[in-house]
Amino acid sequence: MITRVLVPMDDSEMAEAALEYALDAHPDAEVTVLSVVGEPSPMWGRATSIAVEDDVEQAARDRAAPVFERAREIAADADREIDTEVQLGNPIRAIVNRAEDFETVVLGSHGGTLSDSLMVGNVAEKVFRRSPVPVTVVR
Repeated sequence: MITRVLVPMDDSEMAEAALEYALDAHPDAEVTVLSVVGEPSPMWGRATSIAVEDDVEQAARDRAAPVFERAREIAADADREIDTEVQLGNPIRAIVNRAEDFETVVLGSHGGTLSDSLMVGNVAEKVFRRSPVPVTVVR
């Protein structure tokens, strides 16, 4: 039986569907929602603005707050509680590294805008290929 599930989330409908699936498929598991705020670089659009913040970690928490608010609403609808965690960095690397402490990862098949997908590649595919634990990709 799965007891610890990692659900990486952004503000996409697919990420919400992944959380709903994780809560339903693993009713007794501890679920942690991870929001990764991209590391600043010219290729990362919005993430670049974090570099000019006085407190980068607080800026990352601020960016993750709406994602966590929605995640808590979804969990409350399922009469469940979740843990939340924010990380700053490359989403693929952060998810794969964090997955080591869980038994499975559940994530949406894609998220963000089309330009995000074109610029950073398919996060779900790369996590699926690199994860040290089983991954469920929700469409």
